[in-house]
Amino acid sequence: MLYEEKQIETIPVGPLGLIPLQSCESLGKKVDEWLVGWRYERESEHKTTIAFAGYQRDSYIVPAKTPRFGSGEAKGQIIESVRGDDLYLMVDVCNYSITYSLCGIQNHMSPDDHYQDLKRVIAAVGGKARRINVIMPFLYESRQHKRTGRESLDCALVLQELVNMGVENIITFDAHDPRVQNAIPLKGFETVQPTYQFIKHLLKHEKELQIDSEHMMVISPDEGGMNRAVFFANVLGLDLGMFYKRRDYTRVVNGRNPIIAHEFLGSSVEGKDVLIIDDMISSGESMIETAKELKRRKARKIFVCATFGLFTGGLKKFDECYENGLIDRLLTTNLVYQTPELLSKPYYIDVDMSKYIALIIDNLNHDSSLNELLNPTGRINRLLTRYRTGER
Repeated sequence: MLYEEKQIETIPVGPLGLIPLQSCESLGKKVDEWLVGWRYERESEHKTTIAFAGYQRDSYIVPAKTPRFGSGEAKGQIIESVRGDDLYLMVDVCNYSITYSLCGIQNHMSPDDHYQDLKRVIAAVGGKARRINVIMPFLYESRQHKRTGRESLDCALVLQELVNMGVENIITFDAHDPRVQNAIPLKGFETVQPTYQFIKHLLKHEKELQIDSEHMMVISPDEGGMNRAVFFANVLGLDLGMFYKRRDYTRVVNGRNPIIAHEFLGSSVEGKDVLIIDDMISSGESMIETAKELKRRKARKIFVCATFGLFTGGLKKFDECYENGLIDRLLTTNLVYQTPELLSKPYYIDVDMSKYIALIIDNLNHDSSLNELLNPTGRINRLLTRYRTGER
């Protein structure tokens, strides 16, 4: 059954309001288009009742601004009334393309700036909304999720701060460590895996893959991503491999212990297509080193999948890897800012997540279960069946 044909069984929590901050503007517009289309086509005997007032609109986006003063300080503004609305605020804390003026100097917005803007918009709502939900694809400070010395626990502080401001649900994707939700045990927290979307887009672009354990493997570039890789391998019916890093703990270079060697655990990759799965590409060094090690072990094609493509060191290294035959495809999502340069690369596959986010919002607005969305095994199996039988 198409989602557009889904029968409504619950009334909305409140009129739907979508507030994509400037950092998430393009993704927010795509999500809005999905919601508008579904709600115009959907049939229900209750749609004429007062509980469904404002259910069908030309747009669910509520205009909001975060203008800045010459000093760099800012404020949040909501342009329309949101009283009684079920609000969904979207923010991309990694969008460094947005600038602001600070005493005549152009500054690029950092994750800290985006997070402060999110809090300003929540403050501008002023407690008038029925419910506030935050969709933060890249969870702010998620890499500072545990204490290994005299350190701050930034991610836990962020979650508690948002909850104290009245946020009911926090939706994120592929959190670095899902256990951070322990900081807010009485509130809604969902970390969503884009497994289905990765497989869907890879199969769309690669027509001749043989998806079985004799011809393909799933590889985790480190021990921290094993759970993610195990799920991929299980739903695809593939073997699993893992690299672990041997480090020199006697010295520190650029804030971390340097890697001496990458050691591999798993069966032979010779002649096999390989999926390297991780949550993010930061500088890209780990992914590239993993690809080199796999090619040294005579892997056939190498596909790199990462939820967040940050590319803090630029794309030159990946260009060289593609030209030298180290990688065949690179897949990342549009959950974070993508440069025009990245989108133009011949080896890059853009994994669009707008429909998935719209599904989550629509279900939450109706207080419906997210179980089917969070567990994509059935959809993946149907997709694989169509692929193997030649249906595209």
